[in-house]
Amino acid sequence: MSERGNDFVVVANRLPVDLTTAADGSQAWTPSPGGLVTALSPVLEAHQGCWVGWPGVADAAPEPFRTEAGVLLHPVRLSESDFEAFYEGFSNATLWPLYHDLIVTPTYDRDWWDAYREVNLRFADEVAHVAAEGATVWVQDYQLQLLPGILRQMRPDLTIGFFLHIPFPSPDLFRQLPWREETVRGILGADLIGFHLEANARNFLELAHRQGLEVRGEATTRDVTAHISLPGGRTVGVGAFPISIAAQDFGQFSDEDKRRVAQLRKDLGSPKRIILGVDRLDYTKGILQRLTAFEELLETGALDPEEVTLVQLATPSRERLDHYKATRSQVEEAVGRINGRFSRMGHPVVHYQHRGVPKDVLRCYYRMADIMLVTPFKDGMNLVAKEFVACHDDGSGALVLSEFAGAATELDEAYLCNPFDIESVKRALLNAVRALSDAPFTTTQRMLTMHEQVMSHDVRLWSQSFLGCLRITRTGTTSHAPDPHGKDS
Repeated sequence: MSERGNDFVVVANRLPVDLTTAADGSQAWTPSPGGLVTALSPVLEAHQGCWVGWPGVADAAPEPFRTEAGVLLHPVRLSESDFEAFYEGFSNATLWPLYHDLIVTPTYDRDWWDAYREVNLRFADEVAHVAAEGATVWVQDYQLQLLPGILRQMRPDLTIGFFLHIPFPSPDLFRQLPWREETVRGILGADLIGFHLEANARNFLELAHRQGLEVRGEATTRDVTAHISLPGGRTVGVGAFPISIAAQDFGQFSDEDKRRVAQLRKDLGSPKRIILGVDRLDYTKGILQRLTAFEELLETGALDPEEVTLVQLATPSRERLDHYKATRSQVEEAVGRINGRFSRMGHPVVHYQHRGVPKDVLRCYYRMADIMLVTPFKDGMNLVAKEFVACHDDGSGALVLSEFAGAATELDEAYLCNPFDIESVKRALLNAVRALSDAPFTTTQRMLTMHEQVMSHDVRLWSQSFLGCLRITRTGTTSHAPDPHGKDS
């Protein structure tokens, strides 16, 4: 199944699979479809598609296998040392903080860089093996920035797209990276480079200009009017393609769903207002800041602990890294302090859970919440905000959203705040709480406007617009991108 015969190949750090263990101890690899899988499945299924990635377990990988929909999953094996240096090290202790505006200080380690380059080369070998002549390869995210350039050398027949799912920093910050030239060369191996926001695309275009490359046009959304000309005559397109969610998966609540929502609210003591936070436990997410804002509003009496409850769902993330350990410690200390100060027996004012939540349960939490708190210091998009909005087709609820989340450019009817300013978070939260009672028509209209935006700009539109632009970018050359609607060109 791993022969070179796949016309469309998606490459990501992770395969959409989980290693599951049955009651008898037997283990099996099972598909775990998420938003990206939902977006790309129609194209993968229509074009003998293949997904290349790491299965998520060090020193283990299944044989290539097909999903029920016929998509070939092709694993890349990573050792424990690969995981530590390539993933935990360079990807998440170097690139992640650098691309998130130095919220913590990046570590520049030469051994990590060597591992990053080696793993990107290994991914390239696998892709070159499975991709058909003239195939389209879509590379995903910051862990694989060298891959487009390596593939361009190995397989010049390929059409290559690259999409960055996190912010791209200003040129002045990016220049800190000791391996900046190699990284940019790797990205420029693509025919089309996509970012979430026009601002991110402009940062990359300015960086290319500073490196002496010819830049034509300006970044636009869901279109490619900006191009970088490379020595030798090749041209690379650059555009902004805001990602979204599989919106249809979050709406349409059945009577049973509504009963579950009511039960959840009852389990929390049926408070007047429920505030919800849903995040990976990451230092970029501003969880401690929202807890501090909530605590100070309770302290001044602006919020009544008898009437309001905050629920924080914190999914474990990168738990072996020091900054993540520190973040968890600070968050859990704050939860304990707030409950110690403002709760009464059997009635905690903050409900905190440090584990993942199944999507069907998460939908009910979203629907239950009166106010969603999304307060990252920096976020490429933040799909949690869109998921919450999608679950409120009745116009109920309010969204408090960091102005530094990419979603703020589209969800501008939210109560925007500056997470670096606790007073700003407090104002936005209090305004949302009061508006639900004092201006229900206004809050309903704000939510319905955002709901329409999320439903009409879903994840399918994201994949269709990127792949459509990739087709145009390569028109007249040796290969072409697949039709995003699943039709052969």
